Amino acid sequence: MTSRNDMQCDLLLHGGIVIDGTGSARMRADVAVRDDRIVAIGDLADWQAGRKLDVSGKVVAPGFIDVHTHDDYALLAKPDMDMKVSQGVTSVVVGNCGFSLAPLTFTKMHPGLDLLGDEQAFRFTTFGDFADAVDAAPPAVNAAFLVGHATLRFGALDRTDRAATGAEIKIMRDRLEDSLKAGATGLSTGLFYAPAREAPTAEVIAIGEVLKAYGARYVTHMRDETEGVIDSLEETFTIGRECQVRAIVSHHKVQGQNNHGRSVDSLACIDHHCQHQPIGFDVYPYAASSTILKADSIATASRVMVTWSHAMPSATGRDLADIAAEMGCDIYAAADRLQPAGAIYFSMNEADVQRILSHPNAMIGSDGLPFDAHPHPRLWGTFPRVLGHYARDLGLFSLEEAVRRMTSLSAAQFDIVDRGTLKTGNFADITVFDPATVIDTASFERPMQAAAGIAHVFVNGREVWADGGSTGNRPGRTLRHGQGVAAAA
Repeated sequence: MTSRNDMQCDLLLHGGIVIDGTGSARMRADVAVRDDRIVAIGDLADWQAGRKLDVSGKVVAPGFIDVHTHDDYALLAKPDMDMKVSQGVTSVVVGNCGFSLAPLTFTKMHPGLDLLGDEQAFRFTTFGDFADAVDAAPPAVNAAFLVGHATLRFGALDRTDRAATGAEIKIMRDRLEDSLKAGATGLSTGLFYAPAREAPTAEVIAIGEVLKAYGARYVTHMRDETEGVIDSLEETFTIGRECQVRAIVSHHKVQGQNNHGRSVDSLACIDHHCQHQPIGFDVYPYAASSTILKADSIATASRVMVTWSHAMPSATGRDLADIAAEMGCDIYAAADRLQPAGAIYFSMNEADVQRILSHPNAMIGSDGLPFDAHPHPRLWGTFPRVLGHYARDLGLFSLEEAVRRMTSLSAAQFDIVDRGTLKTGNFADITVFDPATVIDTASFERPMQAAAGIAHVFVNGREVWADGGSTGNRPGRTLRHGQGVAAAA
């Protein structure tokens, strides 16, 4: 029998439509929160609450998990994390594409690391030091951490345009294991980028051999997402099998006009290998990518927009073709003059995007770059775009299914414990949104716009977003994987 003392909570979300993250049908229910946990779900009319919030007509869902971010330094430099909490994100996975903030210290910026921030960001000799700094900040969101292969290479090799030696591999493997002991979630690679492009498959496997003992993940921006996409998938799954861990493909896509439609083949390849080994992948809901400004990416794009340039800040937000015309040169020469720089590449086909989004195992990741002067709109719009445009307006999948891709699926793939579903005993990471109005407002022209329809966001029981603005609360925590204890892959 429930006592009256048990029927008390700090926060009662009353009258909402609960979508619990499992994919189950929505239901009318109240949600009670005490301290940082959900303590009851159901008809809670008799409960006493410190704060009772009427959320009638709104969806109450688990907080969204952004599985692909470059928010490493943003957790420290932009701890309110408005670009994430404004779209209902309560947890992020950082250290993707082979680039992590730690373990690395240096005085000169290396190409690719500028995706994360400037030189002052790289001041942590160990992963544990970085995680401790995040704990001390703390940010508004929770964070899980990957260790970047390129970051390890910069710290162990005198130059990265070659394969690592056996001694250098040992240094990288030891630093990875130290990071796993301190709670890192896994290893990420960016074999597409110059710092790691010369690393053979065997190098990655040799470093990744330590992952299995910690139940950690292998996450990769593959070597090729154009003509070589199938070969790159095969390499990814080989690494996963040899390391005996879950392999996760970052921002799965097929790029370049010649490859439009090849998502049929790439998804078939993923499905085939899923029968024999643990695999995951994420996707963002846009037909344009964004990274550093580089010639091979320019070659696959029908349009290129500059997101930042140290050499010519005035180029920010402009099309590369227009800049080249003013310079009186071709786009590749113009790109050289802009370096270092970043860009958005319009190189994908919407049909491929929708096909990949529709796959039942597709997680959602933004891949946003928080320090770009003119970022891709995915930084602010990814999750509401899935809910509003693809689920509600296009009917690509149900709202329940959309929420599952953003919550429980992501938590399971990255072994994030007690989050990702609305369940008694789970942490109170909760997003409340209006299903009729939720939508992204960020555009390629105006990319830093908060979404519509996100009413309230709670992290560990504390409100971080309300009434269209940040509350200033910063209750986020480091999600340290296993704390060095071996776990199931």
